[in-house]
Formats: sequence, C-alpha cells, structure tokens
Amino acid sequence: MAKATGVLLVALLCSMMLVLPAVQGIAFDPKSVEEWFDKLSHKREKLTRLHFYIHNILSGEQPTAVKVVLPKSSGNFDFGLIEMFDDPMTLGPELDSTTIGQLQGSFSSAGIKEMSLVNTFILNFKGGEYHGSTLILLGRNGPYYPFRELSVVGGTGVFRLARGIATVNTYRIDNVTADGTAEYHMNVLHYE
Repeated sequence: MAKATGVLLVALLCSMMLVLPAVQGIAFDPKSVEEWFDKLSHKREKLTRLHFYIHNILSGEQPTAVKVVLPKSSGNFDFGLIEMFDDPMTLGPELDSTTIGQLQGSFSSAGIKEMSLVNTFILNFKGGEYHGSTLILLGRNGPYYPFRELSVVGGTGVFRLARGIATVNTYRIDNVTADGTAEYHMNVLHYE
C-alpha cells in the first residue's frame, strides 16, 4: 500500500509539473524557452511604444523607497547614497490611476562633482496585455536634466531579447517630502 501511494504521489507531482505557468501564452520552463529560441528565426521583430508614470514615495507610513546606504559625508550630491524602491507604475500621472505594475530596483549616487545616479530597474508588469513580463533598464540618470535616457537591456515573457530606449522626465516633485512622479516614454524592440 505504501509503495502504491508513493508511485501515485510521484505521478501526481509529474502531472503538476506539466501545468506550466505562462505569460501571454509564453511558458518559462527550460524546454519551452529552448523551443522559443528554435523558432526565433521565424519570428519578426516589432516595436512597442509604452507610456506610463512611476511614483517614488519616501514619506508617510508606507514608503515605496528607502535609503539603504547613507554615506558618512555625502557632500552636495549625496555621493555614495544607495536607495531601493518598489514603486507603483500607473497609466496616468495620479497615484490612484490604473496600476500596471511595479518599478523595482535601485539607484546609487555616483557623482562627486554633479548629481549623477546609476539606475538599475526592473519594470514588472502586473496588469494589462504585458502581465507577467518584465523589462530591464540600466543607465545614468542626471535628475536635473529635463529629459534623461535609459537603456532597455533585456526582458522576459513577451519582452524576451528586448532592447530599446526609455526617455524619462520628472513630472512632479514635492520639495518638502521629496516624493516624486516620473514620466516614462519607451521604444522597445522585441519579437512576436
């Protein structure tokens, strides 16, 4: 009886593994990823344009951003500061507009003579047509410039092998709390 129960348990676990999580019809298991790459030569590249807002909240009882490294002597530009965040991504500029995901990552203040942030972001889509997919952004962000450009260096799900450019501008900032909203315009090349 115990042996039959063990065999049944193994069969049940194997059948559960066949039900693979998928994002917009794209499975993440190794075999499915291999098959996706095998068919890559038959896929065509497409351009997707995205527009959304990020809300970086440092104040209140539930901040979305926290300073994790504070330098001993930061000087004028907080050189050495590292901040982690899990900021809401919304379709509109208001925090209560439709949420489509989270911007998760960090920035570090890398400039001694000017404000220069090194950004490492993951756009984690949790709603809409890109639900479950991600885009990875990397780049230098000079927050005092009206527009900044970050590189799209990869992605997952529907954005596998993504590349492109994100143009970022400060939409609004509260000079008392330092809470801010940034506007993102993105041009992303990926495969369909």
